[in-house]
Amino acid sequence: MSAAPMSAADVAAWRARMPGAFGRDGRARALRLLGWAAFLLWLGWALWHFGFTPERLWNGLSGLATILRLMVPPSPGELWVDILQGLAESVAMAFLGTFIAALIAVPLGFLGAGNVVTNTLFRFSLRRVFDGFRGIDQLIWALAFVRAVGLGPLAGVLAIATADVAVLAKLNAEAIENAERRQVEGVTAAGGGFLARLRFGVLPQVLPVMLAQALYFFESNTRSAAILGVVGAGGIGLQISERIRVRHWDEVAFIILLMVATVAAIDWLSARLRRRMIGG
Repeated sequence: MSAAPMSAADVAAWRARMPGAFGRDGRARALRLLGWAAFLLWLGWALWHFGFTPERLWNGLSGLATILRLMVPPSPGELWVDILQGLAESVAMAFLGTFIAALIAVPLGFLGAGNVVTNTLFRFSLRRVFDGFRGIDQLIWALAFVRAVGLGPLAGVLAIATADVAVLAKLNAEAIENAERRQVEGVTAAGGGFLARLRFGVLPQVLPVMLAQALYFFESNTRSAAILGVVGAGGIGLQISERIRVRHWDEVAFIILLMVATVAAIDWLSARLRRRMIGG
């Protein structure tokens, strides 16, 4: 006895029960497989192009193990005073650069906030300027300022300040835009003008956020100052590069441990300052 032919409704229902083979789901699945295949091909080409061969990786790890053995035990060497001076210079560079950037970023943040400046064209243009400055790394700024003002910590301070001011201004603008409106409305109801609304309605809400961001950038810039010193912008980076050049790996290890301890101390101090000035 032969089976009855399937109607159009039965065929549609059967295809709906098998989404992986027909219809949009099948095409989406094929596109996903094609995307994964393209990604794997690109990844394989990148590994081959950059020389990720087992032999090269093994030789590199062997050389790294030799360097790590030479770092033990860490030693300050004979010029330990220069190391301490370089570390203090890096911390001073990070503090001054972050302080200058945070100071300039406060008014720029208000100018970039949509609930403060209603001119869309001006605010959009200013935000794009922030994006342009954020697209240039501190190291590039350091190289530029070394050519402009010469070797030394001044170039490092200017590089840190220039690289961070746009980032802090963008973060400040976002914090201002997320401020609670009730306090601003209360100041307006009490007869306060535009500046009074900003001073007593917005600033008390966003100042803790601005302070926390500045303290975090200070901690991060303390680490970055070591890299800036390698290109001649002052700080502990110069001491590291000189000792790497002459293969004094025990002194390099000592400098790294000093940097880790310094960053940990700054992190602890920043947490204390946040609790004291912000609360909680």
